[in-house]
Amino acid sequence: MKIHRAARPRLLLTALAAGSLLLATACDGDRKPTQDQAAAGAPSDAATTAAATAPTAAPTPTVRPTGADDPALKPFYGQQIAWAACPPDAKAAENKIDISLMKCGTLRVPLDYTNPSGETIDLALIKNPAAKQDQRIGSLVVNPGGPGGSGVETVKFGAEQFEGTLHNRFDVVGLDPRGTGASSPVVCLEDKQRDVLNAQDGPADPAEAKAMAEKQRADFIAACRARSGKLLPFVGTRNTARDLDVLRAAVGDQKLNYLGISYGTYLGALYAEEFPKNVGRLILDSAVDPAEQSIDKGVNQTIGFEKSFERFAVDCVEKNAEQCPLGKTPAKAAKKAADFLDGLRDKPLPTKDGRKVGSELGWTGVMATLYYDEKEGWPALRLALAEAMKVGTANLLLAFADESNGRDAKGHYDPSEEARVAIRCADGAAPAPSAEQAQAAVQKLKQEAPLFSKDVTVEDFSEGSCVDWPFRTPEKPHTVRAEGAAPILVAGSTGDPATPYAAAESLAAGFANATLITRVGEGHGAFGKNNGCIDAAYAAYLTEGTLPAPGTKCS
Repeated sequence: MKIHRAARPRLLLTALAAGSLLLATACDGDRKPTQDQAAAGAPSDAATTAAATAPTAAPTPTVRPTGADDPALKPFYGQQIAWAACPPDAKAAENKIDISLMKCGTLRVPLDYTNPSGETIDLALIKNPAAKQDQRIGSLVVNPGGPGGSGVETVKFGAEQFEGTLHNRFDVVGLDPRGTGASSPVVCLEDKQRDVLNAQDGPADPAEAKAMAEKQRADFIAACRARSGKLLPFVGTRNTARDLDVLRAAVGDQKLNYLGISYGTYLGALYAEEFPKNVGRLILDSAVDPAEQSIDKGVNQTIGFEKSFERFAVDCVEKNAEQCPLGKTPAKAAKKAADFLDGLRDKPLPTKDGRKVGSELGWTGVMATLYYDEKEGWPALRLALAEAMKVGTANLLLAFADESNGRDAKGHYDPSEEARVAIRCADGAAPAPSAEQAQAAVQKLKQEAPLFSKDVTVEDFSEGSCVDWPFRTPEKPHTVRAEGAAPILVAGSTGDPATPYAAAESLAAGFANATLITRVGEGHGAFGKNNGCIDAAYAAYLTEGTLPAPGTKCS
């Protein structure tokens, strides 16, 4: 959920981890915890509204969870998942996706791992059984990123990406992490409220922008506490890592085989840190660096998007001149597009559904396309800008923005954006940077991302990430070593705007035992990009344990 902070709200300055859009994986879950957890420190519904903006530390664990060795957790580790036919899915039917062979189920886990005898929650699961059962190795658990992405929807609507060796040899299993999808999702705002927030351009006046941001933040926190206050203390990633270990046991695997993309790499890294002896074959694709400070992460991600935008603009002019609306000068093309998008604040464009597209929604639509590679995303962005700049309508930009924001054609939102905020902030709120750090960040942005930091000032960094968020864990940026874990495969893409390649290098170097493979190309994620070199390396590692040679690059 975007909380506007300045006139240029598309900046990702408060990002704690980059998000994988996976635009085809929207979900419609609406389940929430049903019992109060006052004993664990969560407020009652009445108290949440009254104390909406008072930060509260999440319960500090008094006993470190010990996984399957903890007698109190044995009932969870020993559970049998009741797999059954998945319920009818209108979206799957509309898209002619056959889910008849897939199985759905739930996994019961403690809400609070330090109090296993307390309240429990059910996590939504889906399984696409191995196509060749006589050659089955085990399960491959998938996390698409976010945080907030639905593993269930990824397996359901992305099944073709696993066809071949992976689906032949593995049950492909999707889990909706706690607080997401159909697993007790975090819910804060109504759909109409989200429409207004997503479309609202920040005022040009800095004082007005600050006042608006403070009100939006307070209102959003109040809504989250009122509707999901019992869940918020427990959605941190380390708890989800513990859920993964329960899932590993429940599906009958001695070791966890796992594919995590984007934020899913952070989840996988924490799993390896928490349960190193249970690591099977982990692929961490499009890495988040757990050691990177949030201010640096946000700045580097903003630069990544600007560089990707610039490369698109040059390609548009040089290779697609007839269709490109960005002029004839490659060096000026990106600025022409940026000036146009900024101008939508004063001159929003109409769309066929009656909504207007201003600067906020326009930039959101642009950034959504940059998650895809140059073969998919760039043609789509070229068409969207041509429609907006030449025709004067913004139907394509709005469609891409809606997908990014999790909005369907009927105006309903999935819970991914609200889960994203809740999980990031629960993972530990970064302190406000020093004046020197703020100045250095602004200077770096002005030098390396001038189009995406046009209105940024030092004052925009005066507050830390997730300021005033009511529930925080003690998590801090740190290098994950995962001593004793089996070899881990880390992948990064050289043109990734959301998780810049340097993060993959850092994550791989931090592990005690990891190999880095490089995809040379644009877009976010190496998996699912129809890169035969990457696909072969993943298949060899997951099925045989064979790692690619150090320094392998896949073009």
